[in-house]
Amino acid sequence: MSSRTRRYLSQFIPKLATALHEGYGWRELRADTVAGLTVAIVALPLAMALAIASGTTPEKGLYTAIIAGFLISALGGSRVQVGGPTAAFIPVVFVVIERFGFGGLVLCTLLAGLMLIAAGLLRLGTLMKYMPQPVITGFTAGIAVSIFSSQVKDALGLRMEAVPAEFIPRWTAYAQHIATTQPATVALTVLGLAVIFGLRRWKPAWPGFLVALLACTFAALALALPAETIGSRFGALPSALPGFQVPHIPLERTLELLPSAFTIAFLAGVESLLSAVVADGMTGGRHRSNGELVAQGVANVGSALFGGLPATGAIARTATNIRAGARSPVAGMLHAAFLLLFMLALAPLMRYVPLPALAAVLLVVAWNMSEHQHFRHTLSAPWGDRLVLLLTFGLTVFFDLTVAIQAGLALATVVFMLRMAESVEVSSGEYGDDRAAGTRDDDETQRLHLPRGVEAYQISGPLFFGAADRLDNLLDQLAIDPPKVLILRMRLVPIIDASGVHSLENLARRCARHGIALVVSGLQPQPDRVLAGMGFGAAHAQVRFASDFEHALRLAAPLADAGTHPPPAQGSAE
Repeated sequence: MSSRTRRYLSQFIPKLATALHEGYGWRELRADTVAGLTVAIVALPLAMALAIASGTTPEKGLYTAIIAGFLISALGGSRVQVGGPTAAFIPVVFVVIERFGFGGLVLCTLLAGLMLIAAGLLRLGTLMKYMPQPVITGFTAGIAVSIFSSQVKDALGLRMEAVPAEFIPRWTAYAQHIATTQPATVALTVLGLAVIFGLRRWKPAWPGFLVALLACTFAALALALPAETIGSRFGALPSALPGFQVPHIPLERTLELLPSAFTIAFLAGVESLLSAVVADGMTGGRHRSNGELVAQGVANVGSALFGGLPATGAIARTATNIRAGARSPVAGMLHAAFLLLFMLALAPLMRYVPLPALAAVLLVVAWNMSEHQHFRHTLSAPWGDRLVLLLTFGLTVFFDLTVAIQAGLALATVVFMLRMAESVEVSSGEYGDDRAAGTRDDDETQRLHLPRGVEAYQISGPLFFGAADRLDNLLDQLAIDPPKVLILRMRLVPIIDASGVHSLENLARRCARHGIALVVSGLQPQPDRVLAGMGFGAAHAQVRFASDFEHALRLAAPLADAGTHPPPAQGSAE
């Protein structure tokens, strides 16, 4: 096996194998057991609440946390990552279930898992970190608003049928049924919120979500409050995992579900790698991004085959795992095992949990997810970032998460292109150094006396499609008194693309038509390779290439005196 193949395969070695290879004893197992139990206590109410908010039954969330959580930890590229269902999926999962039923979601999750596996094998994990922050903040805040709006019915106890998926129709329906608000339900929601925020302030080490569920359940039973519970809406929870089942995949349905599957894969990839980065910052470790994507894909395929929901790395649960003392991926695997034990042992009792308590949990999740401080901070950024943020946020809330991500990325690309184009300058190149335009100091930089009939221009910045028109306008500036020789200084051009080469070719042809000799100086390695590879030197043999500006001046002087084109150059760009 070649060294290149070994390096490629090493990206997919699970951190579990690394941890066991380094040595794993009773001390590590004891720490991982405590951490796994702590995270399981936090994940138990969250898994059920997230499933209900997604439009399905609570046991689906538990299945996902158990199966996907185990696989993510066992196969993943992060040492302490904890996976399972997360709030980011709620809007897209809710819409898929409403349009295609739960069977459609199973197929969608399976497709998303296959996409993640392919992305990892193609080593796209390293590209995820280049996601524009305004896009992430925009759709994260938009998801938080969507989660909040989805919980109003259960938080107030409104007597209404199915909640519309769209934002405006949903709030219109709430307004029409606001008179059906149930005081007992509101009281339980307030109690749940008070317990969570109170413990967060005075007892931050306590599992606030679980304590809030217990407090609301005891209050509802003791006071016989007429609040809807898990049992009254969904019946008794099953006390066993579902059987393995390969879903039927009709081609026409697959094509319909591809956009939603891509959105789920995108969210799973971004959130899992963000969570892994947070874990690295807390532990000082380093995750394997491509291996993590493959593990996320396998976990989503496994969740789909057992009737679960989409899954990804959960930032809050991962941070809890680290703070509880996790040493290895065994902690995440034990978290899944403890959840399985809870489900088997406590399934008969979970039917008494009031839905307002779960609504309170998700209202807090929405508040945490909104990142309101980061949102406000981004609003103070340059206009392009603000526009990307607001567009992504608005489309996420009012339209569709898939459209929001696509539009946000497209706008962020346009903004980046405009900024890069603005950074490119074509300025007078009659100075003795190669500083970028706008940074020269006349006291320090000597102005050169160019030979008569010679003009020099300097390009600074990447010469790509967004800035290629700068060269097209260059000869227009010289139309009144055209020089005999034009020196194009390119030492400050780090990269060039096909559009930049095309503009150079246009410039060379226009120079030839006007009898102007063209000398290109100071090519950096990438532009030199691209020009040679695209045959620029061969196609325009009259163009001369100089290693630096002094060399270009030596070439220009006799050409200016002769007033004619130079003889054909040998070879291509240097």
